[in-house]
Amino acid sequence: MTQRLQIIFPGKLIFGSGSLEQLTDEVLQLKPARVFIATITPLQNAIANFTTVLKNNNVEMLIDISIVAEPSFADFEKLMQTVTPFNPDIVIGIGGGSVLDIAKLVAAQLENEQQLKDYVGIGLLKGRKKKLICVPATSGTGSEVSPNAILVDDDNQKKGIISPFLIPDIVYVDPMLTISVPPAITAATGLDALTHCLEAYTNKFAQPFIDMYAYEGMRLIAAHIETAVKDGSNIEAREKVAMGSLLGGFCLGPVNTAGVHALSYPLGSMFHLAHGLSNALLLPYVMQFNIPAATNRYADVAMALGCEKQGSDTATAYAGVQKIRELIKACGIPATLREVNVPESAIPQMAVDAMKIQRLLKNNPREITEQDAIAIYKAAY
Repeated sequence: MTQRLQIIFPGKLIFGSGSLEQLTDEVLQLKPARVFIATITPLQNAIANFTTVLKNNNVEMLIDISIVAEPSFADFEKLMQTVTPFNPDIVIGIGGGSVLDIAKLVAAQLENEQQLKDYVGIGLLKGRKKKLICVPATSGTGSEVSPNAILVDDDNQKKGIISPFLIPDIVYVDPMLTISVPPAITAATGLDALTHCLEAYTNKFAQPFIDMYAYEGMRLIAAHIETAVKDGSNIEAREKVAMGSLLGGFCLGPVNTAGVHALSYPLGSMFHLAHGLSNALLLPYVMQFNIPAATNRYADVAMALGCEKQGSDTATAYAGVQKIRELIKACGIPATLREVNVPESAIPQMAVDAMKIQRLLKNNPREITEQDAIAIYKAAY
């Protein structure tokens, strides 16, 4: 039986190259006295005109550039000490997934009687009082349209905060912001977005409505990621990968990810590997493990990736795994855990930690036990 479908879209979504120019008018129409902007140093030139116009219109601004990696609970608490007394009317995140996640949580925490610890988990956040605008500057996490935010706790474990109140009011996706993203980050974030689509499509709780986004997202990213990596100034490739990433973001709320993401978390927490890279390292190995449990779905995946139909669904599905390996190689991403200096001796602990991510493992089309996780990590080694 199909699961109940619930989709909560942003209140407004603008997609298109150069669309950032419209954001100024969008913000001024809301007549804010104070605006908080979370961003990163490399984007300050790109948003200089935006911030100048706000300043000229007597909008008080607080700009933070402290989030440069996956944010921790400590990073969030420190930031709130600055933002709480400023008490902005609007919170704006302009950056990659980490910046967007922190902006979403700042907007939720302001004037909120709940504390962060009260709403870590699924559906525990009771509301949000501040207007939230998100502008992605990478094509990867889909955070701009998802109900998810990820923080690293004091034990170096990733924790998810999932709530419809984390979905922004307004989203601007301007692929031109991704032009300056370096090849390695373009590759890792693009393959992360591809994984969102792929894990939603092959999910135990897959939905026909979300399948449309997931399939098209896979098709767009697979066809254009290599060009975006090798020729970052190719606007068409950037636009197509940005759209694929956005579609992947829409998959995250109603369906979410599964085994690849669950097994990738320990790579981030134990070895500080970037999230997208962690997913790319494990993707072909988890695909191979899952094929027996969802053969026809993985055959569809292969077709979306651009493979020719083979003599059977099984053969087609395995062609999809090979296609992923080729994409990873073409994008210059490492193919094994050994290449990123993960010691083989860490595998048992990684498997233990992965088993803690049941909120994602439960979505996987084939059950992954601790021993299965060990076997997948060893295959990836």
